[in-house]
Amino acid sequence: MTSVSEQAQDEEYIRIVIDPISACKNYIPKFGGSAGLTLSEFQSLYQADPFYSWLGLDSPLMFTAHKAAGGMTSVYRQVGIGCQRLIQRIVMDSLNLTAEQSIWSYEIKKIEGKTQTLSLDCCIPIAETQLDRRPIVTNWVRNACRAVNISEDMIPVFKGAVFEIRQGYKSKDSKRQNADIANAAAAYSEGYLPVILLLSNQIDSSVADRYIKSRWLVLRGTTNGSTTSSTYEFCHQVLGYDLANFFQRHSVRLKQEVESVLTALLQ
Repeated sequence: MTSVSEQAQDEEYIRIVIDPISACKNYIPKFGGSAGLTLSEFQSLYQADPFYSWLGLDSPLMFTAHKAAGGMTSVYRQVGIGCQRLIQRIVMDSLNLTAEQSIWSYEIKKIEGKTQTLSLDCCIPIAETQLDRRPIVTNWVRNACRAVNISEDMIPVFKGAVFEIRQGYKSKDSKRQNADIANAAAAYSEGYLPVILLLSNQIDSSVADRYIKSRWLVLRGTTNGSTTSSTYEFCHQVLGYDLANFFQRHSVRLKQEVESVLTALLQ
């Protein structure tokens, strides 16, 4: 039986995940404009185009198809946003970190002389973690360094880990990957181990290989494995929070919310 405080925490965590997804119910396709179009506005636009009108692309079914396709992308994106916020919150609560302590950023100078600030989704600075979990976190960072083949004499230099948090990683966007690899180099230069944390097990094998070769630690959304390979083992054993159990306990409610969003998108 969960306590009142545990129930309150669960509700907070559920809202962190659900709220971004719920926003997708209001998604409408933009069709190249800055604002979305209603069905009637879409039909007026396409009926005014002779070619599209001749082909029947002004059909309400075409509008529904656009809404479903764009909405699907939006759902995945918002699931990712919810996951990022949830993991950061769990890190803060489990390790007694402030919001500022749990985010890592760095500055780069651009060619024109301007300064740009770049950040990763989450940070675990060993020195700032609460005392009772600090030895566990320290040991995990050391093992994680070994997992990406950091030499033993360099491991004591590392002062924590920084995280990119994703619900999954199917994209082969080279620009995005190059930015992540640059982030990894910056993290290493400041003594932080870069980690890709996936909530699902969905990642393209060639993308995973590229990150591994760039010495990112990749945590996958598996429910078995080690703390240096499984997101859920990492959360349970290192952070002291059973994230897999959280999702299992609230799966019915989460499924209902996703179902309601998908139903709205297909109307």
